[in-house]
Amino acid sequence: MNFFYRHRVAMGFLSIFLAVALTFGVCFFALSRTAAQTSRLVVVIDAGHGGIDGGVVGIETGKKESDINLSLSRILQTAFEDAGFYVIQTRPTEAGLYGTATNGYKKRDMQKRAEVIRESMPALVISVHQNFFSMRSRRGAQVFFREDSIPSRSLATHIQTSLNDMPECVKKTNALKGDYYVLNCSDFPSVIVECGFLSNAEDEKLLVTEDYQKKIATAILKGALAFLTTDAT
Repeated sequence: MNFFYRHRVAMGFLSIFLAVALTFGVCFFALSRTAAQTSRLVVVIDAGHGGIDGGVVGIETGKKESDINLSLSRILQTAFEDAGFYVIQTRPTEAGLYGTATNGYKKRDMQKRAEVIRESMPALVISVHQNFFSMRSRRGAQVFFREDSIPSRSLATHIQTSLNDMPECVKKTNALKGDYYVLNCSDFPSVIVECGFLSNAEDEKLLVTEDYQKKIATAILKGALAFLTTDAT
């Protein structure tokens, strides 16, 4: 009996020790992760659409905008992380953020994106999209910002300038004001980057390739860095 009693006591102490150690380990991991995050500027990348909301579709390939957005957003995340940023994706998978595909799913999807943005306290927000227009000759990347946000205007201007400098740019353009939910849901510097027109065969041919997506990501990063080093407050 004495042996079994001592055995149970020893096992009890061991269980307590393991529980404390596990708790400490989890806390240490969480603190380390938080410290790693807060020591770097946070960037939120928002891959537009997702799930049953595929966005627009390429006229030649039938490729969904949501898939191109996600692919480019992942490449953009790698580019920012390699530059030392902490990146948070609003939509890291093919799925939408609306939960069940019932009435009001689009509103729930956008509200979830806004929640991620506000909780992240980012230095900037980049929402990735693809454009579409009835006139198929229209092409090129276009950046949008909220009209009353001076930081967002500056960020959009820097990114637009960088996109205009790409060899593939056929027509330079200015950043434009836009009244969109993702731009209005917070006061963090935020832009929507319409990377090209899936209604234009030449743009679509570029946009579906990994090589061009990397070029777009590099141009966006370059513009963001220019904003952060010159105009960010």
